[in-house]
This record gives sequence, C-alpha cells and structure tokens, in this order.
Amino acid sequence: MMKIFFITRSNVFYLASLLLFFFLATGCNNRKTAEKTALDSAYIVSYMNAEPQFKDQIGWAKSFYKARSYQLGWFKNNELVPQASKLIQIIDKSAEEGLDPKDYQVVDLRGLINQFKGSAKNEDLRDSLEKKIDLALSATYFNWAADYYRGLLGPRESKKADWDIKLNKMKLDLSLKSILDENKDDDYYFKPNHVEYANLKKALANYREVQSTGGWPIIPVGSTVQEGKSSAVVPLLNKRLAGYLVKDSTMLSSDSTTFSKNLKSALKQFQSFNGIAVTGRLDKKTIQILNIPVEDRIKQIIINMERWRWIPQSFEPDYLIVNIPEFRLHVYEKGQDKMTMKVIVGKALHSTPIFNDKMEDVVLAPYWNIPPGILKREVAPQAARDPGYLASKDMEVVIRGSNTVVDPKNVNWAAAGTSSFKYLVRRKPGPQNDLGNVKFIFPNSMNIYLHDTPGDQLFNQSKRDFSHGCVRVERPIDLAVYLLRDVKGWDKTRIEEQIKKGKERYVALNEKLPVYLVYFTASADANGRVRFFEDIYNHDKTLKSLYFSKL
Repeated sequence: MMKIFFITRSNVFYLASLLLFFFLATGCNNRKTAEKTALDSAYIVSYMNAEPQFKDQIGWAKSFYKARSYQLGWFKNNELVPQASKLIQIIDKSAEEGLDPKDYQVVDLRGLINQFKGSAKNEDLRDSLEKKIDLALSATYFNWAADYYRGLLGPRESKKADWDIKLNKMKLDLSLKSILDENKDDDYYFKPNHVEYANLKKALANYREVQSTGGWPIIPVGSTVQEGKSSAVVPLLNKRLAGYLVKDSTMLSSDSTTFSKNLKSALKQFQSFNGIAVTGRLDKKTIQILNIPVEDRIKQIIINMERWRWIPQSFEPDYLIVNIPEFRLHVYEKGQDKMTMKVIVGKALHSTPIFNDKMEDVVLAPYWNIPPGILKREVAPQAARDPGYLASKDMEVVIRGSNTVVDPKNVNWAAAGTSSFKYLVRRKPGPQNDLGNVKFIFPNSMNIYLHDTPGDQLFNQSKRDFSHGCVRVERPIDLAVYLLRDVKGWDKTRIEEQIKKGKERYVALNEKLPVYLVYFTASADANGRVRFFEDIYNHDKTLKSLYFSKL
C-alpha cells in the first residue's frame, strides 16, 4: 500500500537540518578537495620583496603564476611534486657547476617542508605553508636557473670580458612551466643546454679529485728525458701524466726511472691536449704547462663553463664556429661536425673579436681592400714617398663606390684613413693578394671575415696568431665547395676556373649561415678529459676576476 508523505513545516526544518549536517560533515572536513589554494600578485610581490635575494626574480614569478591563474605550481592534490626534492638536491650540489650553493639557500626549504608535513590537522596553517613553500621553491628556482642557464655574470659584465655574442635569453618562467607540467621525477629538465658544458662539468669533478689528493708533483725546471734512458724525473712525470696513459699500463704503478715508449706517448698526448708543439721532449714550454697548479686549471674549467651558459640555448641546425684560442674552425650540419680545419687568428695587438653574424657570400678571386688603420700606418706613407710603390705591390687606387682607377700621384695621402678620404686602396686578385683566392663574408661593422692566405706555411705552427684580426682558413677551396654545394653550377671545377680568371666574383649562399667566433680555453670530451688552450688575449684573466669576486 502506497504511503503518502505530507510536507509540513516541521518536515522542511528536519530536512534542512539533515542537509546542513551533511555539508558540514563532508564539505568542511574536505574543503581542500573543493577549492584550491591560490596566490595573488600582491602576495607574490610582498613575499619576494621581503627577501632581498629574490627581488630580481619578481618579474619571472609574476609571469609564471599569472599564466596559471595564480594556482600553485609545486603541489598536486595538496602534496609536493617530486620536482621539489629534485630542485633541493640540485642546489645542494651546485658547487659541481662552479656555483655556490649558499647563493640559492636563501630559504630553509627543508624546514618549511617538514613543518608542512606536520600541519595536517591545522587547515589554516597548511594553506599558509603551501603558499609560502610554493613561492619559495619558484623564487629559488629562478635564482638558480638565472645563473645556471644564463650565467652568473650579467650582460654588462660579459661585455667587460670581451664577449659580444648574443646571450642566452632563455625564458625562466617557461622553463619552470616545462619542468612542472611534465611531472618528471628525473633530472631531464634540469640538464645544461650544451653537451660541451656537461663534459666540462665531468672535467671539473676529475680535477677536484686530483686536488683532494694534494695535486700533482712539480717537474723541476731544466729536467730532460730521453727514450730508453734513466732519469730521476721519470717517477714524477709518470705520476703527473697518469691520466694520459692507457689504464692497463704497468707504468701507472711503476717506480721505474726509465723514460719508456709509453711515457713518451703520454707526454706527446699531453702536449697535443695543451696546444703546444708535439715533440715528446721536456722542453721549457712543456714543463711550464705541466707545472700549472691544479687549482688554476679548476678555475679555468669553471670560467669556460660560464662562457657556455652565455651561449644561446641552442645553435641553429647548420652553423660555422671558430674557437679563437684553439686556432680551429668547425662546420656543423644538422648538429653533426661535417668539416674542421686549422685557422690563423689576430695577434694580440689586433685581436680577433668575439661575436656572431651570418655568412652571405663567397668571394672568388677577391680584391683586398686595405683597412683604414693599415692604410694610414703602413701604405699611405710609402705611396706618398714613391708613386710607383702601389704598382710594385700589385695595388691600385679607385674612387670609393666605383671601379674608376686613379693615379696615385693625384691622391692626398695625408687624408688616408680618415672619413674625408674618398678613395679605396686595394690589392688586385693574384698570387700576392693577402686574401688568397677566396673570401667568406658575413657583413659586420668590424670588417672581419674568413679568407684564404698565400702564407700556407704558417699553418704548421702550433700557435697561430699572426693576422690583423680576420681569420685565415687552412683549406679555403674545400670550404667554398662545401658552402656552395647547394648553389647550382658552382662545383669545385667552376670555382677553380673562376679563380684562374683573376676576376672578382661574388657568389651568394642559398641560405645565410650563422657564424660564431668564440673564445674557449678549455674543452672536454665525454669522459671529462680536457684540452687546454693558451689564453692568447688574456680574456681568462679578466673573466676570473669578475667571476670569482661573486662567489
């Protein structure tokens, strides 16, 4: 039999009471499941202004949280995500990057997290701690990432260190978004931008291990060795070169005083890795390099890691790079090293600048336009005294912006090298031309370019700083053939035919090629074995002073 339920005033009151009890029992006690803790712009600014070391990161924090509607980033279902502990671990180990962990331990993150774990029964405290921890983690990340990904030194300081390459402009708010959105618990998104940096980091660990055992022995000045002969310096040399010997070599533990074939091979490898003449002998330069303290090498590795932080986040797929202290050029295609060759760079008084641009043209049988400085100091005085001087040097004078040749007798040579000098002095294509047969142009205000040279014998030198600033390349025809491989009709035969004609010809690349002229005095392989190069322009000295004054 159906029962009819009549709604009365008392029944309504009863039902309302039941509903209220239900919401109090479920809604209040589980408030967190229905509403998320959130920040706001005022809280962010107030919190970060209260910590002087966070002030510079306010912009990144506001941008990061605004993009996520001010929702917390480091919590999921009211629990910290694994990336939080990963960040703390990375900061603890930041000395491995040549950085100081104390610079990023502004807040006691572990203490805050422990306090949070003990606040389960206090909703208000838990809410407050979530906001504080979330913002503290973000601010700490931005502090660390600014140094790790963009460099400890700022743009002005990098300029002081003679670095004019476009700096890495990695957006730290997007970087943090990537880390947290991916919800990874490994270090994938905490890795360096460049493998070369990671290799130097391994080298730093290796050299610090040597430092921890007291460094390496000093090789007495004037020591000599001869293969198969005994010398008191051999045990010291063996210990110093242990890292260059094969791992299963008995020389590693031998106390023999005989300068063996293995030890000579190790000495040659050391010389090669340090950019000095490979002789296998203990000459003055080799002993000098052997005795550089391990502490100095550690600093050298660290400042070169800093230089890699300045490099843009990623190179283009295809690019050309010249490492000035290494005296070497590399061409990369789709990230692979396709071609390498020796180069000659500027001497100290005419140092090759550090910058980047884009190559546009290959010039075959080029004229050499005499630079204003050389014209004023070297050419003009001779031409003023002897009207036949230019012809004897296969040079000519033309009106600037034309090919109209002018008699040197009619030129006011006193104005040479100034803005009022309306002429251009150039050396004709041919065997005397300082640019050789090929010039590679990437237009820049410093008038720096790559080119051939008639002085091929200079490439046999281990230290190759002989130019007035431009970069001379060892195999210009090979480089031209490679760069013009996609330009129809310009194969090796056509290139050589054009050169033989002795008439200047510009050939444009199909696509402009990024060119980087860089300055790295240390480079390591995947095992952390380092090649050191001489600081030919004393840039390391400047950078060390700037960098280590901040640590």
